[in-house]
Amino acid sequence: MSQEQEHVKCLIIGSGPAGYTAAIYAARADLKPVLYTGMLAGGQLTQTTEVENFPGYPDGITGPEMMEQFRLQAERFGTDIRFGYVSSVDFSALPHKVVVDENKTILADTVIISTGASAKWLGLDSEQKYNGFGVSACAVCDGFFFRGQDVAIVGAGDTAAEEATYLAKLCRKVYMLVRRDEFRASKAMVHRVMHTPNIEIIYNVETQEIVGDGQNVTGVRVLNNVTQEERTLDVTGFFVAIGHHPNTDIFKGQIHMDATGYIITHPDSTQTNIEGVFACGDAQDHIFRQAITAAGTGCMAALEAERYLAGKEHMIIV
Repeated sequence: MSQEQEHVKCLIIGSGPAGYTAAIYAARADLKPVLYTGMLAGGQLTQTTEVENFPGYPDGITGPEMMEQFRLQAERFGTDIRFGYVSSVDFSALPHKVVVDENKTILADTVIISTGASAKWLGLDSEQKYNGFGVSACAVCDGFFFRGQDVAIVGAGDTAAEEATYLAKLCRKVYMLVRRDEFRASKAMVHRVMHTPNIEIIYNVETQEIVGDGQNVTGVRVLNNVTQEERTLDVTGFFVAIGHHPNTDIFKGQIHMDATGYIITHPDSTQTNIEGVFACGDAQDHIFRQAITAAGTGCMAALEAERYLAGKEHMIIV
């Protein structure tokens, strides 16, 4: 049985700040974008409680509310937003072939990838229970809520070290939980952590449970994997900094990526190595990973897609 086919000027894969911003700009440029949300419509922000660092919201806003406003704005300008996931792609020829939900083929003149990244978690039930209520995977996003309080952060790489020093500027005390007897971070980052007086490093320790009162985090129970001694740290915040995984597996073998799966784009551009394919947001940003930077690259991707299509039309006319 043949699959249903549809031809579009601009296909956006993934929602969130990057995808919706790309949709707003693409729609205003009359590219008539079609956006497939992915399985988590709105992206990571729909799993976030308060957002206080996005410009334009002086009193803050919840992540789900913000993403709903993004969606409504994209729809207002004519974006065709659909719930669905991309099951395979073929970027070997123009137009690009994208299969959605394994049963529909989209032929797209341009593709904007905004599939984001997912935080790696420890896998504890209590971790998910208190996610957004004291548990976070982004110190820059949520550290502000723990000013003057005691918090813990788990991780041993550069990201964990950087986030620990960031939290130390806001919090009274930061417990840094390191599973082994050494860091994986660079010497410069380790030096910074060790010379921050309100960071206490605890080596050879594994998180057993996030403790709470049913509503918010009140502590974390840890186990020393050498002595088998257990202790509970009195903290109101628990930050997980063991890395992120970009949601780009579907594009492997099609697009250039780095060793961890982040899409590589041209300098000062969202253009990938494939003609007419652009990447924005956390799928190509392993450094900043903020809603505002994702939105910015979403704007860039739409503008570049518009210019690309305008150039192709000019060539045809000439």
